[in-house]
Amino acid sequence: MQDQEELTVRRRSFLAYCSGTGLSATLFPGALWAQTEEGQADVTIEMIDHAAKLAGLEFSAEDREHMLEGVRNNLAGFRSLHALDIDQNVPPPLYFNPAVPGQVFDQAPRAFNVGARQKVTRPNNLEAVAFWSVTALSSLVESRQVTATELTRMYLDRIRRLDPLIRSVISLTEERALEQAANADEEIAAGRYRGLLHGIPWGAKDLLAARGYRTTWGFKAYEDQVIDMDATVVQRLDDAGAILIAKLSTGEIARGDSWLGIQTRNPWNTDEGSGGSSAGPGAATAAGLVGFSIGTDTTGSILGPSRTCGITGLRPTFGRVSRHGVMPVCWSLDKVGPMCRSVTDCAIVFEAIYGPDGQDLAIVDKPFNYDGDASMDDIRVGYLRSAFERDANDDNRTALQNDLASLNTLRDLGVDLVPVELPEHANMDALQMLLVDEAAAFDELVHNGNINLFRQDIDEPEDMLMRIARLHPAVEYVQINRRRMLLMQGMAEIFDRIDVFVSPFGGSNVQSATSLTGHPSVAVQNGFGDDGTPTGFQIIGQLYGEADALGLARDYQQATDFHQQHPPEFV
Repeated sequence: MQDQEELTVRRRSFLAYCSGTGLSATLFPGALWAQTEEGQADVTIEMIDHAAKLAGLEFSAEDREHMLEGVRNNLAGFRSLHALDIDQNVPPPLYFNPAVPGQVFDQAPRAFNVGARQKVTRPNNLEAVAFWSVTALSSLVESRQVTATELTRMYLDRIRRLDPLIRSVISLTEERALEQAANADEEIAAGRYRGLLHGIPWGAKDLLAARGYRTTWGFKAYEDQVIDMDATVVQRLDDAGAILIAKLSTGEIARGDSWLGIQTRNPWNTDEGSGGSSAGPGAATAAGLVGFSIGTDTTGSILGPSRTCGITGLRPTFGRVSRHGVMPVCWSLDKVGPMCRSVTDCAIVFEAIYGPDGQDLAIVDKPFNYDGDASMDDIRVGYLRSAFERDANDDNRTALQNDLASLNTLRDLGVDLVPVELPEHANMDALQMLLVDEAAAFDELVHNGNINLFRQDIDEPEDMLMRIARLHPAVEYVQINRRRMLLMQGMAEIFDRIDVFVSPFGGSNVQSATSLTGHPSVAVQNGFGDDGTPTGFQIIGQLYGEADALGLARDYQQATDFHQQHPPEFV
């Protein structure tokens, strides 16, 4: 045991040493280590040579000799860093701005207009409203045909009966929910109606802190973690009168759709997973277990599950919604957004949660000027031509046909589609950036050994991504960010000619590229595959242009009925 502990100390020292040479760490054979008088691992010239090769570099023997003392000094500083206990909510003081020089954005706020609301009548069986939109549910609540407590109990009952089929819920927040519902009923009865979300039950991806309840991040090491705060988004939805009924599943620290050894299933085919780390929000919303949900997206975790589960998801512009109280993955990529059953619902929820909070300093103060009655006639619309013209094999032929049919629907609406292509550098790999930030946020897992609890690493040992990130040279990390600016500049040139563009989910790197550039995107249903599972496409907007992207998506949904179809097993 003592020998193993000594080896661990040596390895950790070498992780820090590699950082000193521009690498971020690795594990090397014990033969490379020399010992100081104090028993601490020391840096050798041979180690510098190996580290340089890992970075694709070569230093002369004379250079390595001169570097030795500086690297040793760095190592001492890194040891002191490892002794610090830095909370995950502490970001680096480097704030990403997706805008490039010369861009000008609308700064004039206008009143939010949800558009026409349908008149509704309470059905004899209240469970018939489980799949209703927020706009329809809100009409029931506002007209006092149903109480918030009745809605809450109905959804809680559905979770108990139906969630075992899809495993979308990590924790019920029943006590909090019933208390909030009772308060909502009292306020509404007294004539104090807060707005369209008042009394509407919702679910939060279990990356968002909610006081008094577990926030597991989907990972064994944090299974019993309770964070004594409400995330900003939770606070804002509380203020809007919404009722938190469940913490919904997330893949292990926002990877995949498996959590604590359990996979969240697609309600349309429970033999399949739900398609990304916002697994619970996607599945629960599609299955009618909540009125709406909140997910997070780093490189596609709102969009992917929305497409897979056949719902509407909004990935906002980077810097729109506070991440305070939300587990970080990558500080310059993470976004929080609504996952709903219609475009209008996404607009309603986004209106409630966006804007600065004084805590997440990456958040900007830009208006969201959504008008549910506005005409989209003047919106310049592009389409990603090469992706729509992609070759289709038997597995995705129907998806391609649905994508092409979506273009025809837009043309029938009078949209003049302009062909566009992604700019140079669109194929850059967001993972190279993401994983370094993730490794920093979860540095403790490497040092306390809990990284060995990762189910993904156990099942796919060749994908030990957090360990691989420790080998990423610091200089290359900066260079990747500089290349990112080139991509951002190229994307800005495309948006000089258009306001939004549409893209299929396949055939390009658009999801990753627009994550890197910070652009908003709406996932919209457009049909079903041969296996009966949903297909969809994306509408990508200008920076801070969620209103236009949602407006075009709204017009598409008004011309189709895919978003009104629900998984039969849950109806």
